[in-house]
Amino acid sequence: MRAMKLEDQFIQVLREKDYAPRTVEAYTGWYRKFVQFHDLRHPVEMGVPEVEAFLTHLATDKDVAPATQAQARNALTLFYAEVLEKALENVEAVRAKKKPRLPVVLTQEETRALLASVDPDVQLPCRLIYGCGLRALECLRLRVKDLDLAARTLVVADPRGGKDRVLELPESLREPLRDHLERIRMIHAKDIEDGIGGVYLLPESLAQEAGPDAATEWKYFYVFPSRKISMDPEAPGTMRRHHLHQAAINRALQRGASLAGIDKKITAHTLRHSYATHLLLRGVDLRSIQKALGHADIRTTEVYTHVVKAMRGSLGSPLDDL
Repeated sequence: MRAMKLEDQFIQVLREKDYAPRTVEAYTGWYRKFVQFHDLRHPVEMGVPEVEAFLTHLATDKDVAPATQAQARNALTLFYAEVLEKALENVEAVRAKKKPRLPVVLTQEETRALLASVDPDVQLPCRLIYGCGLRALECLRLRVKDLDLAARTLVVADPRGGKDRVLELPESLREPLRDHLERIRMIHAKDIEDGIGGVYLLPESLAQEAGPDAATEWKYFYVFPSRKISMDPEAPGTMRRHHLHQAAINRALQRGASLAGIDKKITAHTLRHSYATHLLLRGVDLRSIQKALGHADIRTTEVYTHVVKAMRGSLGSPLDDL
């Protein structure tokens, strides 16, 4: 069997197990890197020692994060178990070490300048990410049904922790969102008229509950749809509309930072970090922020307290006493 055919089998297994497209892409990427690392040797000829060598290489030579190494390990374990029907047991690679890093955070003045400088086409999702402390994909995967403008709430459905959470919508975004929904409703109506197969990435559980026509219903339409339609990789021949791509948000933020004269590495996650930090500066308690961010462990949220201490200047410096 050729390596490419094995990759196709791996992709089929991942899709049958209902893995998200991003996970399918990531797992098959690790499979390719593993084979390339071992000079294109056939996976059947390799096993635990080769997997250990690859994972150790990631930790010692590539200096990857623990989560990255864990994802590579999970991908290879699944590949061997499902495609080659060969269990990988007692894999003992050098573990990647977590490096303590403080998040990049903007001041409120920098946040105001950045959001004012972002391209108008993506300004609303950027404001929503900051205004609710959302992860970029949580924002981009929002569907019409997740917004309740009358109650000023937003539901983050099935995020990474597997639990829905309800967030308060900023009052300043209620009318802009109302106007935005009116505009995208016309896009939805045109898609239906043109026979487009609706949106994709509809969770299987939701699709089964909502029925076969759920993908074309208005309430399941993405709040921030892509400008283009594309082929659904899981339904060849069916054209659907995806949500706006995360890369478009990050590119717009980087351009906005340049225009605003902000010399920091800015991504969508910077807005989420800034949201948490600014809430702490306003006196909001850590538990409430943890709940809003969807952190499973309070220790993840506690990192912002270190940033706040520095921004408040609570320690001071003896230099200023001279």
